[in-house]
Amino acid sequence: MRRSLLSSLRAHMGRLVAACLAIVLGVGFGSLAMIVHGSASHGVDETIGAQYKGVDAVVYPDRATISPSDIAKVQKVAQAASTVTLTTAYLNVTYPDLVRPTGLPIDALYGTPEIPGPGTSSGRLPSTTNEIALPARTAAKHKISIGRQLRISSYDDKSWTVTVVGLLDDSKQVGTASAIATPAAVKMFDPGAFTRGIALAAKPGVTQQQLASAAQIVVASGITVFTGEAFIEHEVQEFTNGIDVLGGVFGMFALIALFVACLVIGNTFTIVIAQRTREMALLRCVGASRRQVFSSVLAEAAVVGAIASAIGVVFGVALSALALALFREFDWGIPAVPLHLGLASVFLPLLIGTVATLISAVVPARRATKVAPLAALRPEVAPAAASRAGVLRLLLGFLLLAGGGVLLAGGAILHEVLVGVAGGAISFLGILAVGSLLVPALIRLVGALPARRGGVPGRIAVANAVRNPKRTAATTSALLIGVTLISLTCVGIASVQKTFDVSMNGQYPVDLKVTAYQEKMPANAEQQLRDIEGITQVVPVRSVTVGSGENELTVTGIDAGAAGSVIHIPALTGHLKPGTALVSFPVMRGMKLENGGPITIVAGKHRLTLTVQQSNGLDQVTLTSTDLAKLAPNAPVTGFWLASDPKADGTKVIETVEQSLPSVKNLGVDGGLAERSSYTKVFDVLLMVGIGLLGVSVLIALVGVGNTLSLSVLERTRENALLRAMGLSRRQLRRMLAVESLLMALVAAGLGIVLGLIYGWTGTSALMGGQTVDGGVEYAVPGTLLIAIAAVATVAGLLASLLPARRAAKVAPAGALATE
Repeated sequence: MRRSLLSSLRAHMGRLVAACLAIVLGVGFGSLAMIVHGSASHGVDETIGAQYKGVDAVVYPDRATISPSDIAKVQKVAQAASTVTLTTAYLNVTYPDLVRPTGLPIDALYGTPEIPGPGTSSGRLPSTTNEIALPARTAAKHKISIGRQLRISSYDDKSWTVTVVGLLDDSKQVGTASAIATPAAVKMFDPGAFTRGIALAAKPGVTQQQLASAAQIVVASGITVFTGEAFIEHEVQEFTNGIDVLGGVFGMFALIALFVACLVIGNTFTIVIAQRTREMALLRCVGASRRQVFSSVLAEAAVVGAIASAIGVVFGVALSALALALFREFDWGIPAVPLHLGLASVFLPLLIGTVATLISAVVPARRATKVAPLAALRPEVAPAAASRAGVLRLLLGFLLLAGGGVLLAGGAILHEVLVGVAGGAISFLGILAVGSLLVPALIRLVGALPARRGGVPGRIAVANAVRNPKRTAATTSALLIGVTLISLTCVGIASVQKTFDVSMNGQYPVDLKVTAYQEKMPANAEQQLRDIEGITQVVPVRSVTVGSGENELTVTGIDAGAAGSVIHIPALTGHLKPGTALVSFPVMRGMKLENGGPITIVAGKHRLTLTVQQSNGLDQVTLTSTDLAKLAPNAPVTGFWLASDPKADGTKVIETVEQSLPSVKNLGVDGGLAERSSYTKVFDVLLMVGIGLLGVSVLIALVGVGNTLSLSVLERTRENALLRAMGLSRRQLRRMLAVESLLMALVAAGLGIVLGLIYGWTGTSALMGGQTVDGGVEYAVPGTLLIAIAAVATVAGLLASLLPARRAAKVAPAGALATE
């Protein structure tokens, strides 16, 4: 059987190329997910470990702050060889390229023989109170060189001039890098500087646990003492939560890709073995047992799986190296990550790919052993459409579809994500189970037009597409999974983003509010703001302060006609009319006002009574500019409300606005744009990652479509030759196969998009229903993306038919009719 196996592999390797490609893509994708996740986690582990080199225990302010008394007690712990107090002052610094100061954390310099302090990439560490060392990346960003003087200031308006004497090596820094000053300087800058921890090094012979236990006894309750190793794990966990989530997403998509690959592999082996029925029968006739035939098929699958999986791992390693190299080009707040190959990330995908291939080949192998030798030597009879196994499968499919649908609806109504996920998985398994009934019916429906208008090639294509329902369903299912998941991802992300936008509009009705504190706005301020790229609308507001002490309120006036251009909630602009005051909820609660009730505002000699209407996200009291003029005729322009372009880079817009209006000393900039922009970036990244990763599944599925058509062409060699002999031209034959492929792609795309809409909407309801303030969920239909998905699936289906059609058209009718 060994010789038979090797000869079979040599003879049929061309037919197994598609299965090999599916395995390579699935395993390569799994390797990529595991290697990138492992490299990121390992890189963070190593980086944080280096930052706490020599630290055996850390006193951490968990639920209470570290007091000077705690520091003094810890310094007296007998088991400690040295202690270092980790202190940070939060100040403002004026950089030459910025109009006004920005925040800068400054750490107190430390360093003992046991616990080394920070190092510099150039220059030296500060030694006096008027010296500072900046992180190298911060200095490069603002073009600060050694010897440059900077002005730093505290939040109580004290300021100092310091000289940059060194640049800190922050190439492996995790998180935001701090500047360094001497302990005396930090105490001078901020006498109550925040103590973020106390690091301890143990004396010889003292374990980390003994040191941590000794320190825990002397500190106040609410302060936690970690061992050095436990604290590094704690810090790693803080920074790797996102990596773990992303790793889970990568792993999920890798499993999906492998599952689709298994469908392609199983379908390929089924067709290959069906074509080799006569060969298997001959082996049985010359003495091969059923067990030997079964073993030979599995051995063939094992060899194919092992070789393809090995290529897939190499492919995954190469992609990982490329991905990490590109990753280093972007500053995402974590250090550069080197390629790290763990045993699990290399051998686990190899093992999974081989085992998945074996499992996918079990059913075809068993089918190969069930045909009696003499019966197999006769021409194969087309499979019966209604077998007992088929009926049971359909019944099980309908049960799964009904049960999954109930769970899916329950998850959406009860806002239970796990219930919804279970319902989606079960119902989709039901769809796959009834595919042999559903897919041919849809193909007949979609193929009605080609069959009627496409002539003989169209009618034959429709008949061929539904001839073997199980094979057609299996082929279409592979593409269906990819399209469904891409549609689900697009619909889900669009719906979540729309829900988030509506929720954000409720909290922050205005993108940006620019306010001058205790000074007037310059005359050209409005034009300066309009000139900022990304700003679409600028509306001036006037304000006046009324009352005193705890009853002091800021009353803002805005033109009612222009307010709708910057306020995102139409209901608020509808209420903003003369005689109405939009009052924030905290003010209503503090003043015991009722919605629809009266409020009387007194400003100097002017008094105005208005109707209260609750608002959220605006100022304390917002009136029309007409009403404000009655209350304070000379109220100055104190700020502007801005609307931004949704496609603009929110972070860049905010930075530009913050550095605008240089004549204004104290400029306040707030609003929902910062938070909205950060989440929009997350949604965009998720969408790109989801489409990119799930595209691999579609690619594998299309390989399966092309493979099925190729093997179908081989199966129908005599049939195609007969059609050619009866007058079908090569062009018509190619068109017949193109229509057949197109029908499968259209059914998969249409059904996948419908399922994606259902799963995306119910998933959004399950995920977001309990997260919004009012429990409301917004459903979105990303029409452009869904049309693009359908178009790509359709074009890809046509492309998948090119090679099989070309191969079929090349066969001469006379030669094909003579083949067995």
